Amino acid sequence: MTRIVAVANQKGWRRQDHHRDQPAASVASRGHRVLLVDFDPQGNASSGVGWTRDKVELSIYDVLTGDASLAEVIKPTDIATLFVAPATTDLVGAEIELISAEHRERYLADALATVADQYEYIVIDCPPSLGLLTLNALVAAHGVLVPMQAEYFALEGLSALTSTIEKIRAAFNPTLAIDGVLFTMFDARLSVANQVRAEVEKFFGDKVFKENIPRNVRLSEAPSHGKPVLLYDLRCAGTNSYLAVADDFLDRERIANAANLALAGAQP
Repeated sequence: MTRIVAVANQKGWRRQDHHRDQPAASVASRGHRVLLVDFDPQGNASSGVGWTRDKVELSIYDVLTGDASLAEVIKPTDIATLFVAPATTDLVGAEIELISAEHRERYLADALATVADQYEYIVIDCPPSLGLLTLNALVAAHGVLVPMQAEYFALEGLSALTSTIEKIRAAFNPTLAIDGVLFTMFDARLSVANQVRAEVEKFFGDKVFKENIPRNVRLSEAPSHGKPVLLYDLRCAGTNSYLAVADDFLDRERIANAANLALAGAQP
């Protein structure tokens, strides 16, 4: 079964645009077929894998408006198992156009259903605010990956997102859950960073990834070259950290799948 993961936070993610494509690229580098859906009008996830606005003729916006199928929009990347459904600034208009649409919260879920069997993982990069785009992503997803900086203001965003997830669980998607919390731009020398991490671990326990993504110059440089950091500099600290997170994520998936199979086998 295809696992759909939304990468979302309602606050504190805008300043980390150079990290947007990394989770999908890292999982794909382990040999898994991954579709990265850029659902942010800024299009940073798209440009981070080589699809800048000037190269994109059809985007995820065209899928939402019914002018193209998702299969027509998907593009390859320099990682053989990673594909992207790119976004452009046109996506800003989608929220306005969807307001009066029937079942407006399910447009992305319906589109993903047409290609889901071709991928092991679908990763949706969300805008950093709650609107119809983020709602569509969370209705379509099985889980949420929450990237955040270890700063106190970012705790507000995590709290708001948790509240939003509970509301969406109640109204649209009862199985939606937080898959993991990932600290980015982390500086272990700062006491505030360690304090914030400790505070988050109190509430989310082992959902917090053990690996922190450090502040890293090569991570910041990679998007300007249209490459995930693992293709830009395989040996840098940022690459090593994201690969460790990918391995942790995949280990969690294997454990969860084994538990589900055991539970299904135990049922009469």
